[in-house]
Amino acid sequence: MSAGSVSKGCFVFKPSPKKRKVSQKTADYFREGNSDAEDSELRFATCQSLWKHVKLEAEQIEEDLNKQLFDNLVSFLRQSHSEFQKKTTEWNCRMKSREIPTAALVLGVNVTDHDLTFRSLSEVLRNRVTPYVALLQAKDCPGIKNLMQKLLGQLMNCYADVDSEEDDYVQTSQNRIRCSMTSLITWYESVTKKTDFETPSKKRTSSRHWQSPPVVVIFKDMESFTTKVLQDFIVISSQHIHELPLVLVFGIATSPMIIHGLLPHSVSSLLCIELFQSLSCKEHLSTIIDKVLLTTQFPLKLSEKVLQVLINIFLYHDFSVQNFIKGFQLCIVEHFYTQPLSVLCCHQEEVKKRINSLSHNQCENIRRLPSFRRYVENQTSEKQIALLTTDSFLKETVQKLLEDLNVYHENYFPLLRCLHVFTSSLPKHPLGKQIRELHCACLENRVWETEEYESFLQLARMLNKCDLVTMLEKCVEILVSSPGKEFDKTVEKLKEFLTQFQKLEAEACQERDESVSSQKELQKKTDLYHLQKSQALRSDGGSISNKAPDICIVYKLHLECGRLINLVDWLEAFSTVVTAVEGPNADAPSSDQVDDVIHARFIRAVSELELLGFIKPSKQKTDHVARLTWGGC
Repeated sequence: MSAGSVSKGCFVFKPSPKKRKVSQKTADYFREGNSDAEDSELRFATCQSLWKHVKLEAEQIEEDLNKQLFDNLVSFLRQSHSEFQKKTTEWNCRMKSREIPTAALVLGVNVTDHDLTFRSLSEVLRNRVTPYVALLQAKDCPGIKNLMQKLLGQLMNCYADVDSEEDDYVQTSQNRIRCSMTSLITWYESVTKKTDFETPSKKRTSSRHWQSPPVVVIFKDMESFTTKVLQDFIVISSQHIHELPLVLVFGIATSPMIIHGLLPHSVSSLLCIELFQSLSCKEHLSTIIDKVLLTTQFPLKLSEKVLQVLINIFLYHDFSVQNFIKGFQLCIVEHFYTQPLSVLCCHQEEVKKRINSLSHNQCENIRRLPSFRRYVENQTSEKQIALLTTDSFLKETVQKLLEDLNVYHENYFPLLRCLHVFTSSLPKHPLGKQIRELHCACLENRVWETEEYESFLQLARMLNKCDLVTMLEKCVEILVSSPGKEFDKTVEKLKEFLTQFQKLEAEACQERDESVSSQKELQKKTDLYHLQKSQALRSDGGSISNKAPDICIVYKLHLECGRLINLVDWLEAFSTVVTAVEGPNADAPSSDQVDDVIHARFIRAVSELELLGFIKPSKQKTDHVARLTWGGC
């Protein structure tokens, strides 16, 4: 055969599935590259178990925080659906104006968390409202044709997943269907008619949705969609809103005003928009830290530097709670991978069993720990020798130390929350406004020895009674509900303080009731008319009587002055009049020193005179006041 008869070509040989390399188990990574591979499988299992519980707790927190938001969205969809089904007057008016029910969902700038939120939302809508939910992203919809293709594909697949029966119409390939609004309406009428023709018993068991359920289209990143795509879709949908119960959900990261920025008025007027606001990502993070990190539920605790790094990444980088949780997951894996003694990082029930099974090498690892060395240095010589040479005694000591550590955490977190009750309400927040800031301060130093703590005590001493009582009541609730066993005496002491405050309040009320008559009399004496006509201002010799109220004495003295009144001279004259009753043998105040009580009485009287409009501060001289009235008696 000649060489010219050989055809040139490119041949592809697919590898056999049997020859493919089997993927390595994740647990094997704990053995490879680790010089101390003892108990690696147990460490890996403990790591997986801890992360599983942390993940479940974080997901439950996410569900609880979004519950109110999702309930409001379901109510909004229920209202729009009922109007479409009942053909009420309001819906007829909306049909005439071609308005599309639209939910503007403001989620914040933490874009990386939006995907999880929308997945949860679509799951809730499919379970409680409608099987017809489509999630659209801007990168998949550069044009209206691509948008309609994605929309039809997702809706048909949604219906196929919900209803397991064979349906030739839905099974039809998407490429054989023209992607248009007419095709979508035809498909919707077909699937809803089929549901209506089902038997009642079958309908009750297979359908958990509404009759004629709405079609929900979610735009996950509304700001990223091009204006033309949004305009064309909204205009086309509004023309068929009387045939298709369409509801739009706009995912917004910035501000609801972006809708009017992207869409002209002629298009935005076709939307009946209702605003929904999700919880702040900072509040979400605070809840995660409070229920995951600041609790004895999980044995792993983060140091101050590691926690501060994760918080700084959140605050100064992406505001993503999911990235914070992934960072915490990385800390868990790194701890169990690099620390041979992480096998003891488990729940208190399993600690004793694992301590008793420690090998001699693991006991040596404990002896090499810096914290354990500091503990040994503070013990007696006999105990030091036993700790460094006897493994059994070491295991007993380690077990007791871990139990003490657990008790410490049970007492630490409730006291931290009690301290946060006080620090969060003080001005300037010397120890931080958030509990995470206070926690980091406690981990970094002995907080009671810092200047911030001294500033906190000074501000706390100036709290009023009502705020102080409220804070003490919150502290009592925290300590009563805490698992700590050493708070009984503290709770009793706080309750005694509250009882004393209640007694003081009762006594103050009683004194206030008794002084009602005297206060009314004083009010009459300070009346402007009685000020000018009171006979107490005049004595037999024409001088000022010391029996008159303080404001009357000050008023009479100020009539004797010119336009500017020297406060020092005025105070000396007031002191002379007030102390005249004591006689010449009394201990009268000297010219350079005035009794503190008389000084306070003078300041109060001058303030009342300024309030009545007789004087005002002078800008010419700081120690003078200016008269505002003339011609007094």
